[in-house]
Formats: sequence, C-alpha cells, structure tokens
Amino acid sequence: MAMIPWKKSYGWDPFRDLENLHQDMNKLFNLSFSQWPDENRGTLPASYSWAPSIDVQNRKDKLVVKAELPGMEKDDVKITLEDNYLVIKGEKKQEDEKEDKDKGYYHRECVYGSFQRAVSLPADVDAGKIDASYKNGVLKITLPKKEEAKPKQIDINIK
Repeated sequence: MAMIPWKKSYGWDPFRDLENLHQDMNKLFNLSFSQWPDENRGTLPASYSWAPSIDVQNRKDKLVVKAELPGMEKDDVKITLEDNYLVIKGEKKQEDEKEDKDKGYYHRECVYGSFQRAVSLPADVDAGKIDASYKNGVLKITLPKKEEAKPKQIDINIK
C-alpha cells in the first residue's frame, strides 16, 4: 500500500492553516489592545490600516514608550496627550513608483497608510515635562512621573 501525501490527496496544508491562524490572532490582538479615546474604542476605524508595535516601560521615576516606525520621517508623526491617553498618529507613505510601470512583486508584506495608537496613562504623569525623540525608525517618548508619585526611600536609624 502506497502512502499518499496529505497535500495531494486532501488539498489540506496544515502549515498554511497554522500561518493563517497566526495572522488572524495578530489581527485580533491588535484590535483588542488598541485603545481609542473616542467612540471608536475597541474597533479599528476604517481610515487606519495598520498599527506600529509599541513597548511601554514603567520605571520608578518615568514611563517610557517606544514605537517602531520603520521607513517614516519624524514629520510624518504627531503625538498628543488627550485626557489620560498618549495618542500617536501618523502616515507611512508608499514610495512613488511611477517611473517603473513594469515593476511587479513576487511577494509583498510592507504596509502603508494611516495609523493611530493610544496608550492609557496613569494620573501621576507630569504632562508638562514629556519629551520625545526619533532615531533610526524608533520613536521614544519619556513621560516623567510627578514628584509625589515617585517612590521614596527613608532611612531609619536603629536605637
């Protein structure tokens, strides 16, 4: 009795299905953990087609937010503080390819378009001292905590 490969006999490729599941889970997490400071909270507005990856670090004296924005210029990004949300908006523009009309793609994964990410902030952030920098496609936003929110250490003498 000859062994028949799954792919030929049933048309089923478990690795393709696993990759599709992985992509669907990534989309689900991006939608679930995106926080919008308006009536669209929990849903992705149609005008936003992708969202950059972000890291949020909670340190003793500050919060640090890093966003990966490869292929973007700092002028294409806008940062605002709305209520207790840090909002990062921007647009990754597609390169102009009018000169080479015959350029075809075998495989393409680069995404372009508008995005918006909103990070809920604790009330102890000092809004007047927020600082942002952009280098090598990484946006770094430093949000200092108010003095009363910083942990304090008091030395106690033993008698």
